[in-house]
Amino acid sequence: MDLGVISVRYARALLESATKAKTEDMVYDEMHTLAHSYLEVPQLRSAIGNPMLATEKKVNLLVCACGKKVSDLTKRFISLVVREDREFALQFMANSYITLYRKQKNIIHGKLITATAVSSQIEDKMKQMVANRTNATVEFQTEVDPSLVGGFVLEYDTYSLDMSVKRQLNDIIKHLNK
Repeated sequence: MDLGVISVRYARALLESATKAKTEDMVYDEMHTLAHSYLEVPQLRSAIGNPMLATEKKVNLLVCACGKKVSDLTKRFISLVVREDREFALQFMANSYITLYRKQKNIIHGKLITATAVSSQIEDKMKQMVANRTNATVEFQTEVDPSLVGGFVLEYDTYSLDMSVKRQLNDIIKHLNK
């Protein structure tokens, strides 16, 4: 069976259960933390994939990777996934849950990349601009990339607005080389 199909099925079932239990927001945070843990701790994948590691230890490790206080639903979900020998797909399940949750809640994920750190007021204005344009709730991530020299890059959904000095300088160089 296809990894994507497996992941989406499990994630959809988790979202339905969480919605019925009115814990979908908490589970969203836990899946977000789990997905982030896989990215930040590459050894997690190899530890979980180790056939010598006992099932109970795998479950405990994965629950720990979900954050400090983990819901019973997430604990039961992880136990089920490990019991069914599907732990290899758990990172994809977490990401699928995040995608399905955002779609259900009409949430757009955006990213603002600037050359220097920006104030919370500027971040809020950019977030509000995206929210007004999309009629959605906006989750925002900010990054600082000094190579931009100045300006910003705003990305959300399939939209990208590059107003960086770096891009403008590259455009001038291309134009002069023609």
